[in-house]
Amino acid sequence: MAFESLTEKLQNVFRNLRGKGKLSEADVKLALKEVKLALLEADVNFKVVKKFIADVQERAVGTEVMNSLTPAQQVVKIVNEELIKLIGEDTKELELKSGDTVNVIMMMGLQGAGKTTTAAKLAGKLKSKGFSPLLVACDIYRPAAIDQLKINAEKQSVAFFSMGDNISPVDIAKASIEFAKNNHHNVVIIDTAGRLHIDEKLMQELVAIKENVKVDYSLLVVDAMTGQDAVNVAENFNSQLNIDGVVLTKLDGDTRGGAALSIKAVTGKPILYVGMGEKLSDLEQFYPDRMASRILGMGDILSVIDKVQKQFDLKQTKELEEKIRKQSFTLDDFLSQMQQVRNMGPLQDLLSMMPGVNSKILKDVNIDEKELDKIEAMILSMTKKERENPDIIDNSRRQRIVKGSGTSITNLNKLLKQFKDSKKMMKKMQDMTKGAKKKGKFGLPFFK
Repeated sequence: MAFESLTEKLQNVFRNLRGKGKLSEADVKLALKEVKLALLEADVNFKVVKKFIADVQERAVGTEVMNSLTPAQQVVKIVNEELIKLIGEDTKELELKSGDTVNVIMMMGLQGAGKTTTAAKLAGKLKSKGFSPLLVACDIYRPAAIDQLKINAEKQSVAFFSMGDNISPVDIAKASIEFAKNNHHNVVIIDTAGRLHIDEKLMQELVAIKENVKVDYSLLVVDAMTGQDAVNVAENFNSQLNIDGVVLTKLDGDTRGGAALSIKAVTGKPILYVGMGEKLSDLEQFYPDRMASRILGMGDILSVIDKVQKQFDLKQTKELEEKIRKQSFTLDDFLSQMQQVRNMGPLQDLLSMMPGVNSKILKDVNIDEKELDKIEAMILSMTKKERENPDIIDNSRRQRIVKGSGTSITNLNKLLKQFKDSKKMMKKMQDMTKGAKKKGKFGLPFFK
């Protein structure tokens, strides 16, 4: 999980502060010293850390905190506010023109950062907002780069443009604009070539594209897991190409988070999106306030709501509510709900976004995704009648289901019992909430 180690260390610092009641100046300075160490261990840029601590200390060592009835909470509040300032303050979005105007976005970055995949993710995201994107293959050097972009374009159901690997990237980019105009595409996303490291040839090629094509947004894709290297790359690209924003990939695998906390402060350019997984849908808008809240262990309930709204079908939810009311909830319904929950991302990550969930406790919570696979396999091995009425599942049916799903009688008995218990719980909830307009109250047997 992103920021896991940093969050844990910061939670410990604030826990110690809360245990002191009234705070002295020495208490605050000692706590901030620990915060400083935690940030440095998270691979946050040293200059950034130094300024951040100085800004927090200036506000925290004063009458606002010292005379407060809840001084520890005041310190946390100040750290939160300064953290938001550090990573972006405002949420920045791509301001694209709709209609026939062609918006041009150029993706750039080093090899291995996930640039080609991110280009496809962005295309899918913009398509869902009503735009008509065109993915353009200008990486003519990396083997299979063109094929990779084409496959991802097909998966996202967006248009693709290529002229092979024998035409210069500048000519391809220019031709793609004309193609977009003639075929009613209002967003062109140019996937450029990367290198293993920054060199003159790479920069010249990118400059040449920008000189020959009116680029509305130059987006730099950097790998969060490279820490300070990502910051150095961003600084270098920005100084030579004046980038408009950054896409931070692989943030889900970066437990430290140093790059995310340093890039805006070092380059002055905003983080626009973050990659939180390998799926083509795993590209999230970057919200500085939500990210700060996550880092401090305060949860990110708004992102959870966003995920729910994207994955859960309103019509299906209403139908499910009606089924729960009539006590006709089946294993088919359960399977559908489970699949939608899984599409929201790893359950561990969802839990980490919930307010009040301690990162240390979360480590001990073991949500085995393989168990969910077993549940899915068992339900799919049942007949329609068995899924509608599990009470008819006798011993011979049990044997057939476990054989078909590759599970055991114990697994199946556990599922059936938990499903039965869930239906009882739903009935109780229904009785308790009669007359109230509460939605989405259903039990999920894999939560303990």
